[in-house]
Amino acid sequence: MTRNEGTLDRAARIILGLILLSLTVVGPQTMWGLIGIVPLLTGLVGSCPLYSILGISTCPLKK
Repeated sequence: MTRNEGTLDRAARIILGLILLSLTVVGPQTMWGLIGIVPLLTGLVGSCPLYSILGISTCPLKK
């Protein structure tokens, strides 16, 4: 998979993913917080499948 996320995009996804995952432990303690796995994984990997489908790239590096 080619990288299609920039640094700011990746950081935002990781932070959002961690916040959503924390909802399973603190706060309303709902299982909906598990949706945070998606942005967390895409942020860690640096590639978003939806960006690939739509032809979007926030990564400044061209390969």
